[in-house]
Parts: sequence; C-alpha cells; structure tokens
Amino acid sequence: MNDHHVPTAASGGRIKAYLERLRLSSERREKLLRDALAAADPWTQLHTELSGGPLPASAPSPAWQSMPERLHQIWPEDSRRLNEQLQRVIQTDNHGRTRLHTMPPIQRAFMKPRPWATNPFQRLWRASFGRRGRLASRLEDDVKPDSPDPIGRWRWAGLVRRLVLLGFVLGQTYIAVYLMTAVLPYHGSHWLEMCILVLYAILFAWVGSGFWTALMGFWVLLWGRDKYSINGSTPTDVPIAEGTRTAILVPIFNEDVARVFAGVRATYDSIARTGKLRHFEFFVLSDTIDSDTRVAELQAWLTMCREVNGFDHIHYRRRTHRIRRKSGNVADWCRRWGSGFNYMVVLDADSVMSGDCLVRLTQLMEANPSAGIIQTAPWAAGRETMYARIQQFSTRVYGPLFTAGLHFWQLGESHYWGHNAILRVAPFMRHCALSKLPGSGSLSGEILSHDFVEAALMRRAGWSVWIAYDLPGSWEEMPPTLLDELKRDRRWCQGNLMNFRLFLSQGLHPAHRAVFMTGVMAYLSAPLWFLFLVLSTALLAVNVLSEPVYFTQSYQLFPNWPEWHPEWATRLFGATATLLWLPKLLSAILIIAKPKMWRGFGGPIRLFFSVVFESVFSAALAPIRMLFHAKFVTLGLLGVAISWKSPPRDDAETHWSDAIRQHWGGSLLGLIWAGGVYWLQPEFLLWLLPVVGSLMLAIPLSVLSSRVRPGRALRAARMFLIPEESLPPRELRWMRLAMRRGRRLKAGFLEAVVDPVLNALLAADSIPRLRLSGEAQRSREQLIEQAVTDGPEKLSERDRNTLLSDPISLSRAHQRVWSSAHSHADWTLPPA
Repeated sequence: MNDHHVPTAASGGRIKAYLERLRLSSERREKLLRDALAAADPWTQLHTELSGGPLPASAPSPAWQSMPERLHQIWPEDSRRLNEQLQRVIQTDNHGRTRLHTMPPIQRAFMKPRPWATNPFQRLWRASFGRRGRLASRLEDDVKPDSPDPIGRWRWAGLVRRLVLLGFVLGQTYIAVYLMTAVLPYHGSHWLEMCILVLYAILFAWVGSGFWTALMGFWVLLWGRDKYSINGSTPTDVPIAEGTRTAILVPIFNEDVARVFAGVRATYDSIARTGKLRHFEFFVLSDTIDSDTRVAELQAWLTMCREVNGFDHIHYRRRTHRIRRKSGNVADWCRRWGSGFNYMVVLDADSVMSGDCLVRLTQLMEANPSAGIIQTAPWAAGRETMYARIQQFSTRVYGPLFTAGLHFWQLGESHYWGHNAILRVAPFMRHCALSKLPGSGSLSGEILSHDFVEAALMRRAGWSVWIAYDLPGSWEEMPPTLLDELKRDRRWCQGNLMNFRLFLSQGLHPAHRAVFMTGVMAYLSAPLWFLFLVLSTALLAVNVLSEPVYFTQSYQLFPNWPEWHPEWATRLFGATATLLWLPKLLSAILIIAKPKMWRGFGGPIRLFFSVVFESVFSAALAPIRMLFHAKFVTLGLLGVAISWKSPPRDDAETHWSDAIRQHWGGSLLGLIWAGGVYWLQPEFLLWLLPVVGSLMLAIPLSVLSSRVRPGRALRAARMFLIPEESLPPRELRWMRLAMRRGRRLKAGFLEAVVDPVLNALLAADSIPRLRLSGEAQRSREQLIEQAVTDGPEKLSERDRNTLLSDPISLSRAHQRVWSSAHSHADWTLPPA
C-alpha cells in the first residue's frame, strides 16, 4: 500500500525531528536531511542512506533495512568500552540478519516429566499381577535415590524429633478434648456435641503443632547452637571451586519493571562487591504479555547492562508461549541452558538477596554434596501501608521462631517456598519435571504450587532439602493490603488443594506427605473453624429452644442432667489463648534479651506495645480471613477455576467501593449472627463478639489499614519498626535508588513504534518472518494501516503484541507513522 506523504515543509520538519533522535554528528545529520529533501520519496531515501547503500529488490521495508544502523545508535560513537559491549550483544545470525543477542548460546539437555502414580491399589495390582511395562520401569527409575548420601546422618535424629512432636500434640489434644467434654452440657453424648468435639480435636492439634514448633524455635535461637544447622556445616572462608557456576533466575510476568530490575541491580552490585561475580550469571525470564511492559523490560535490561557492563552476566529472555507458568519458565531454562550450571537460585519479582548470602549458599552446596535444595528464610521489607508494615513486623519478630522450629523438626526434609533458595541443577532436571495432574476440573491440570512438589520429588530421589533459617541477607515484600493478601491466598489455597492429590504418590517421604497435609490444613482449618462456631451456635439454640433430653440411650437407668461449668470453659479458653499468644511473647523476649537486636525494633518499650497492638490487630482480622479461606476451599472443591495473576508490587490502597464489594456479605453475616445469638442468650454473645464484631467491622478495617499515611505515621512514632527500616541494609538502599532511576525511563508500545532507536531494538529482538501467506500479509498490512490512522489507543493488546512480535511489520509501522499524512496525532513523542 502506498504511503501518503506530508507536504515538503512538514516532511522536512519531521525528518529533522527524526534525525535529532539519532546520535549522529552534525555534519552527517545535515547531509541526511539535505539528501532526503532532495529525493522524490524523502523517507525511503533517508532509510536507504542509513542502511549504507541501495535497497535490494527483496528488501521487505526501507525501515527494516536501516534497523542495524539505528540499532548501533544505542551507544555513543566515541565510547570504546561501550562499542566492545556493542559487538557482544549485536551480532549477525546464520542468515546474515542483525540480531540482538540477549542470551548465551543454547546447551540443550533432557528434562521430561513422568506421569503421576497416585493410586496405591493400582500400583499393588500391577506389582502383583501385572506385567512390568515401560511406564512402571520409568517410575521405578525416577524414585530410585541417586544422591551421594540418600539416608543422611541426621535422618534418625529427625525421626525421633517428629515422634516426640507427635506425642506432644496428641497428648495435649487428648487433655483439651477431655476438658472440652466436661464443659459441654451433655458431656459429649449429644450428636451435636460429638461433632463439636471432633472439630475441636482437629483444630486444637493444628494450633498445638504450631505452638511446639515455635517453642523449639525459641529454644534453638536462645541456645544459639544447632548441631544440624546447614549453615554451620562449613566455615565461611572456604573458597568456591573455580569452575562452579550459579545461575540466578528471575521469572516474571507483567511485573513492575522498575522494581524488578532495581532488585536485580542491587543483587548484582552486592555480588560484585564480594569479588565472586565470575561464579554467577543472572537470567531475567519473562512471560509478559502486556505490550507496554515487554517493551519496558527490554529497555530496562539494556540500560542496566550498559551501566554495569554486565552483558556477560545479565541475560534477558521473553518466552513467546507461556506454558505452565513459573515452573514451566524455569523448566524451559533448564532444558536450554541448565546443563552449563551447577546450581540455580530462583528469585521472585520482589526478591533481593545480598552477595554474601548468595556466596554462602554456593559454599553450602559445595560442602554438602547430598543437598538438593537450601531454602533461606526471607525477611519482609519495603512496604509503607499500615497493613503491610504490621505484617512486616509480624514476620520479622515471630518468623525466626517458626522457621527455626521447622528446621528443628524437619532437618533435611524441609520446605521449599519457590524463591530465595538455591537448587542443585542436575538432580532438579532429572527428577523435578512436573507433569499435569490427570482428570478434569479445577484440581487437575497444571500444578500451581509447584515448590512443595519439587521439594518432595527432590527428597524422593535421595537429595536433602534444608532451611538455612540463620542465614541473613534475603528479603521479599508483603502484599500491601488485606484484599491483596486474600487474592494471593486464593491462589495458594487452590495450589495446596491440588497438591494434596499427590499425598499417596509413589515413593514420597512421609515428611513431605506431612508437608502436603499441613499445606492443606493451612486453609482447611478455616472452614473447620467456621463449622465449629456454627455448630456451637446450633447447640446453643437447641439448649434454649427445646426441652432437655435426660435419657439419651435405651434402657438408661439414670438421667443425664445438663451441666454447665463456666469456670472450666474459662480455663480451656486460657489454655488455647496461651498456645496462640505465648510464641509472640517468647519472640519479644528473645529480641529484648539481645540489646543489639531490640535497637532495630525501636527499643524494648515500643517493641512490647507493637507486639500487643499487632496481637489485637491479627485477632481482629482472623475471622475475616476465616470466612474468605472457607469460601476459597469451598470454591476449590466445587471446581471453580481461578486466574493466576502477579501480585501488586507497589503500595496500592483499597477503595471503599472495593471493600464494600468484597466484605458486605461477611458484614451482613456477622450482624445477623450477632442478632440471633443475642436473641437466644445475651450472655453467649460476649464469647462470640470477637468473631461477629470483626466481621461487622471488616469494611473499615480493610480500608483504613490499607492507607499509607497511618503506616508512615506509625513508622515516625517508631511503632512496628523493623531493622530494615531503622538501619536499612545497603542492598535495600541500592534497590530504592535504582527504582527511583528506573521510574524515569519511559518505554512502552508507543515508543517502540515511534522512537528510531527503540524501534530498532525491538525489531532486532524478534525473528523476522519473510515468508508469509498472501492472506497473512494482507492482514498485517491492514493492521499497520489501522494502527497509523486510529492511533495506539485503538489497538487491542493482541494487535499490539502482533506488531511487536513481527519485526518487519513493526519497521513498516515505524516508517508509516513518521511519513504518512494521515498519521494519528497520538503517534508523537516529547522532543528529544
């Protein structure tokens, strides 16, 4: 289709503005302008001269031919160091085309998922009567341990510790159920009371397991020594073997570009400061589908590599097809580049790690050849909303107790949380490829919470999984609001429900089967708690509205007199509260006992009051979370699918309309519930008020806690203070500085089409399709014409990505928006 060029005067102005965006000498710029204006087709002449010669007959577009020259304008002409970088990143492929090389050469390797064997009866039948087919042989090979030390010297200690934990939990649960039986009016003989006792036993055992985990964590941290600590297995000054290579993977999907690359930059600079940068390479693995974001990612990668001369250590790749989300992204990297690395560290988009921490993780892997995964305990930091600051304080104060306690019970059969951890690449590729769960429905298909499953598969093959609970230098960010946290919990709930289908999978270690169970219980406890409260209310209604039943069994000689023991109920409530609140008190005591620690929390007085206020705040939010988690479990079991989106990476606040839409049902339920209980027995409302009162106040709690202003005011008052706020580590300071600089970069779809250099950058990053069918060519031409005349805002995301993925069409659109007389007014950029 022929372009309609603007008049000569306007064309001269546009060509002059175009040339000002290129880093050219004044003499060459004047010559290009003069030659273009003298030609019949100024823009074709301009791109022809930029390309260095006459256009070949087969040239798909003049702008496509000038792409290599425009691409070289990324660097100033007089910089030798940057020109050396230019030669490494801009190369010619086997077809003679100029390409942007953002990744190292591919080293393909095998990583194929095995089918799941989750039916023990089917396995038993095949083992007894069936033939040993190829599938059975593959499954047996996959579960066969191949670690240097599959048993581990620590395994018997772990077994004994878990048996002790089981005894503690069962013993205290038995006592609590016995006391609860005495509290109930019919002492467990009524069917409602039986149901209540069953639910109470499950919930009390769940709370008790958390209590004993925190208590042992307190003991380990107070004592300061742990015989089996993975961090104490080797000295800190052990050198890393010269040939050791660790890849740092950053899988992203439609993330805040400035935040992602600021975290990568801070981590990179911290590693460089250790002098061990030669052992590490970064891979930013993008699954982004938003057009503006994908342009900004490439620009941010290029800018950072230029600033630190990091093209040999920082790589970027965007997948065309987003297969199996994050786990598929990591597996895709393993198949293409994993064989060239000993270890990989997986980061989230909001992760930051210190160089000392990463070097130490590599040292620990070298010193423990049977370790498959070493998980750090990330500290939360970086948020300013009131809700997020309270959650940051909570995880920073109480988290160390629980992670140390988890390590005490689990040892080398611990959790893997999917990020801020180091993994041994070779066994991961052999054993941790994930196949889809068979069947249909929301609990089938791609595994969502892949981390627990990968840890279980790694341990099944004999490789240990550790938590380095005492290793500093690992950070992440919290959701900024309650609603954002609940959205995340919806995804995690769905993933844990899916994982429980693997509970009976062949060869899994009992410890990791327990991990699957605790993952489910983290959310299943909510509907159980809700059902417990509903049944308690129903029991109250039965006792108030119906005549007492004195004879509950046939041929009963003596009546059952209903008995109430409020003093026993008070003691039982006190015992339950102790299990919930004592770990928080122990956490505060542990910090106050060490002056170097409590200074970072604002001092012992502010620390104490912050713990008290946090306890009240968490108690107020607990019923709200209970209701939502019960809903999530119910929807998951009913097969309602969810969308899996990236969480927000900034301090977004909750609007009143959003809070009303999400919480109105719970508030109405709380109001009706409170009114019904008051009508039945006003005294019982005092026991239920913490629950129904929280539900009725859910809307203002959700909105007010999401505000940044009260969060900053509390920080100014040194309340809910954490060491990362009072004395920020250098990595977090560097990250914030890089993020402020990154916010100033303006790169999106508009700039990718209009800006000469950025357009060349995007065109060089994709593979041109020179052989398109006639129908496809006409479709692309119509899309270009629509884009030029209607402007960028009228294009759908699909159309935008189509242009960005086709460098020839992108080049044609670039030339057309500059040369066409009908170009939409929105195709303009600020002056260069």
